[in-house]
Amino acid sequence: MTTALRPPADADPAAPRPDRRGLFLWLWRSYLSRHWRWLVVAMVLMAIEGGSLGLFASMMKPMFDEVFVAGRTEALWIVGVVVMGIFIVRAVTSLGQRVLMTTIRERSAARLRADLLAHLMRLDGGWHQAHPPGYLIERVQGDVNSINQVWAALITGAGRDVTSVVALFAVALSVDWRWTLVALIGIPILVLPSLLAQKYVRRRSRSSREIAARMSTRLDEVFHGIAPIKLNGLERYQSERYDRLIGARVRAEIHASSGQAAIPSMIDIMTGLGFLGVLFYGGAEIIAGDKSVGQFMAFFTAMSLAFEPLRRLGNISGQWQTAAASLERMRAIFDAKPSLVSPATPRPAPQGAPEIRLEDVRLAYGDLPVLRGASFTAKAGRTTALVGASGAGKSTVFNLLARLVDPQSGEITIGGVPTRALALEDLRGLISVVTQDALLFDESIRDNILLGRTDVSEKRLREVLDAAHVSDFLPRLAKGLDSPAGPRGSALSGGQRQRVAIARALLRDTPVLLLDEATSALDTKSEAVVQQALERLSEGRTTLVIAHRLSTVQGADSIVVMDHGQVVDQGSHAELLARGGLYADLHALQFRDPETG
Repeated sequence: MTTALRPPADADPAAPRPDRRGLFLWLWRSYLSRHWRWLVVAMVLMAIEGGSLGLFASMMKPMFDEVFVAGRTEALWIVGVVVMGIFIVRAVTSLGQRVLMTTIRERSAARLRADLLAHLMRLDGGWHQAHPPGYLIERVQGDVNSINQVWAALITGAGRDVTSVVALFAVALSVDWRWTLVALIGIPILVLPSLLAQKYVRRRSRSSREIAARMSTRLDEVFHGIAPIKLNGLERYQSERYDRLIGARVRAEIHASSGQAAIPSMIDIMTGLGFLGVLFYGGAEIIAGDKSVGQFMAFFTAMSLAFEPLRRLGNISGQWQTAAASLERMRAIFDAKPSLVSPATPRPAPQGAPEIRLEDVRLAYGDLPVLRGASFTAKAGRTTALVGASGAGKSTVFNLLARLVDPQSGEITIGGVPTRALALEDLRGLISVVTQDALLFDESIRDNILLGRTDVSEKRLREVLDAAHVSDFLPRLAKGLDSPAGPRGSALSGGQRQRVAIARALLRDTPVLLLDEATSALDTKSEAVVQQALERLSEGRTTLVIAHRLSTVQGADSIVVMDHGQVVDQGSHAELLARGGLYADLHALQFRDPETG
């Protein structure tokens, strides 16, 4: 079923926001500075491209005064060749800087996405519970893309458009500084509206990105829960919920785009006022003969060409507000630190099948106690089963063993070494897990078993496939071992997925094995095959088994009975039945005769 959508903690609108300069400096130090040499080359090319506009505008004076008015034929060739050369230089520098900027932009984005994903995977499970997958997908994909586009526009604006504006205003000033002041008369009028527009854009952009994250979360829930949606007739309900998000996203995007468009539009108004002033002021001087037509055309061309880079620079201001909102959220993720970390001086991992011991372990999630002083011992190289009603704390024990969570008090040792004293990589390298919902990736069966390992021979792989009974169903698949498993293993049956997971665990060959309801969702025939594979997998390992069906654990060396977070009994199947406690009650409930019960 679906879960309620909620914004993550870092999306709190009342939270303090980092200053924009600090955000860009972080981006520069972390990702862009490594490309600084090529960025310098790109900016030099941009400066040449931008400066060529000023040279082109300055050629308007000889073109009109010397060629069109004076009629000098030799000047026609000189002006023509120079103008042609200007456009050749622009073409070469434009191509070069675009190729360089695209290369830098894509490599930086790739590195940022990879680092962000790696950091997200290191964060604790509790953090991920508070941040739905849709939010995280939008951070890795949408936010990085937004930042990627805008920083490139900022550098292009600094390298090309600023140079263009400076060069063109230099031409305008060389013609007449008074005309230039008249042309810029509207600039003071723009300051306050521009600041207001920027704040508006940033607020709306932040809202738009959050809605986009909610949309990703909704899609993630719909596609992963498509079967329950169909079975419960929820298609219309889910469509309406998504439609409301779409409507909110459309409105936020329209508002943000309107704010962005307002800034260059105000530049248009300023430019129009400036041209009107120059036309009346400068036109009178041309009519009086104080200025030439060539001078006016050079000034007019310079101001006309300055119009477009000014618009782009104005638009960058609005775009930056969008990127700043994304950068804020990204920095918040990078600033989040995992609480479950390796010790500064870890102890060596135990060798061989270890004994596992819990001593007075207590754990609560908020105000909800999960374990209340649980203590038991799982003997080395033996199979220990954990049984009890749902919510007794069985799965929590597995999470504690792998340090997906730490207890508030008590101690857990593996081979006599506290789990907190082991490096996380060493601790988890001791453990293989097979669960009811075997996690398979949308790759081939071979890839799902090897998981990136390249040191496995074909002989060893075949041994694992035979031991896990994967070889039994491979001939029925079109591509055999290279057949795709499908999204989350959907191309395989439940029993087939379990056998692939067992093969993966066999290949890991770890001394500790955790089995969490590994056969509960299988039919009788598949369960028999998988149970046989699990028994082979358990040989020579310290194995802990969670099972609700007591028939699957009757042969365990020891059975730990849990109730409300406490261990209430421990012994063999026969011993527990003879004592007549909770285990005996559970056994009677599951195996009672339906005619008499």
